[in-house]
Amino acid sequence: MEWIYLLYPWLKAAHLIFVIFWMAGLFMLPRFFVYHQESGAGSREDQAWIEREAKLANIIMNPSMLIVWVLGLALAYVTDAWMQPWLHAKLLLVVLLSGYQGWLMAYRKQLAAGKRTMSGRTMRLINEVPGIAVALIVILVVIRPFS
Repeated sequence: MEWIYLLYPWLKAAHLIFVIFWMAGLFMLPRFFVYHQESGAGSREDQAWIEREAKLANIIMNPSMLIVWVLGLALAYVTDAWMQPWLHAKLLLVVLLSGYQGWLMAYRKQLAAGKRTMSGRTMRLINEVPGIAVALIVILVVIRPFS
C-alpha cells in the first residue's frame, strides 16, 4: 500500500483537474437552461439545447463528479483526514453539490419533455450555488478553519 502514498501528488492533481471540469459543467448547465427556456418548445433550437444539455451531462458532468468522489475519497484515505472537522464540512458541501447536480439532471429531463417551470431569472440566481459552494470548499481545504 506504500505505492498509494507515492501517488499522492498525482491523486491531488487529478482531483483538482476533475473538480474544474465538474464545476465548469455546474456553471454551464443552468446557463444552458436559461437559453433553452427562451427557445420555442418543439422547435429546432429546443432540440439542439436538449442535445447540448445531454452531452454536457453525460460526457463532462456525470463522469467528472464520479471521478471527483473517487479521487477525493482516495485523498482522504492517503492523508488519513477522516477525523478532521474541515473534511466533514467539505464532504457536506460536496454532498450538497452532488444533490444540486441531481436536481439539475431532473430539471434537464423536464425541459426535454417541454415543461418550463422556472423563469430565466430564477435559473440565473440558481447558477450562483456552485460558486458559493466552491468558495467555501476552497477555504475549508486551504485555511482549515476547524483544525
